[in-house]
Amino acid sequence: MTATPIAHPPETLEGWYALHQIFRIDRKNLDARGEALKRMGEAAITALSTDKPGWSSFVRLIGSTSDLLVIHFRESLDAIGEAQNVLADCELAAVLQPSYSFLSVTEAGLYHITAELARSAGERGGVVGDDPYRKDLATRVDAERESAHVTRRLYPDLPAEMPYVSFYPMSKRRSERQNWYALSLDERSALMHSHGTTGRRYAGRVQQVITGAIGFSAWEWGVTLFAADPLEFKKLVTDMRFDEVSAKYADFGEFYVGKILPPREWLSAPEVSSLVERIGSLR
Repeated sequence: MTATPIAHPPETLEGWYALHQIFRIDRKNLDARGEALKRMGEAAITALSTDKPGWSSFVRLIGSTSDLLVIHFRESLDAIGEAQNVLADCELAAVLQPSYSFLSVTEAGLYHITAELARSAGERGGVVGDDPYRKDLATRVDAERESAHVTRRLYPDLPAEMPYVSFYPMSKRRSERQNWYALSLDERSALMHSHGTTGRRYAGRVQQVITGAIGFSAWEWGVTLFAADPLEFKKLVTDMRFDEVSAKYADFGEFYVGKILPPREWLSAPEVSSLVERIGSLR
């Protein structure tokens, strides 16, 4: 009888911590404050500006029951907490009603490398995690961290020419018949390679930021997409769902879609005109 393959977890690299905060605007309070919001917005910009690694951005949501998505990237969990507290302590927070938040950290999964090292360990009669495995892993991880591609994934820039944003949480399925975590490492590596090939077809049209949330949120990953054309979100997600890894093993949460707008365009929305005239310049 053939032994069941051991389902080792993949090694991962982590970078900046991320916090996605979603708010509804208290319009009654907004109307009551009027021109005072200009000062409040300017104070929020100053407070959230940082000379340390990372950035914050405000996204006006479209077609959602909420109004505003605030994205923070920072170098540590404590720094994320500081950004969260700064926004909460600003006078601006008086017109923002929290509706959802998602804590995570940028992640690069090393499925292929982990699978190779696991096979090598078995071939020499060793086990995953023994001294030769850890030594080889450290060498491979160092090389990956020096890669420009991995650096962009772990420490993403806010793309200047891609103002449209789509954010959604997701998890891998763990049902009795479709359990991602019961697959062998080689099986998961092959599936993720195919999945990544699909994503790479959208290079230059969509910037994708993957953040890991296992142990931080109910969902396991967050996906933040940036594009110049919002239709690219539909095309990319459709293509991805026809990959076996998504068709069989992925569960998706709610999608939040919107646009990072300069102040003059925010002003065309009367219900948030005073508010966004200032916070739009955070971009």
